[in-house]
Amino acid sequence: MAGQVYPEPSPELAHRRRELVPNTQAAFDAFSRQVFADGALDTKTKQLIAVAVAHVTQCPYCIQGHTKAAQRAGATAQELMEAVWVAAEMRAGGAFAHASLMIASLSEDR
Repeated sequence: MAGQVYPEPSPELAHRRRELVPNTQAAFDAFSRQVFADGALDTKTKQLIAVAVAHVTQCPYCIQGHTKAAQRAGATAQELMEAVWVAAEMRAGGAFAHASLMIASLSEDR
């Protein structure tokens, strides 16, 4: 793992995580299955959202896993890249919008 920030995902790590708190892991797994099941939004759309959010939260595991899941659900490389651009704009937009807090905090008197 020298030089790596994150460990490579492995069955051993997944097993250990499940072993430490099995009921919570099982509940999370069920929650995840329900969230990503077809509903008002189809699975492909949900996976595109997940890829965009993963870029904002900067989770490398989520980026990799949801990119693959989105492709399995039929997402194209172009759709995935557009989702990332939406995430980038939203993140930048948040910083831009929060400038109003800074402006409101400016002191006329310094």
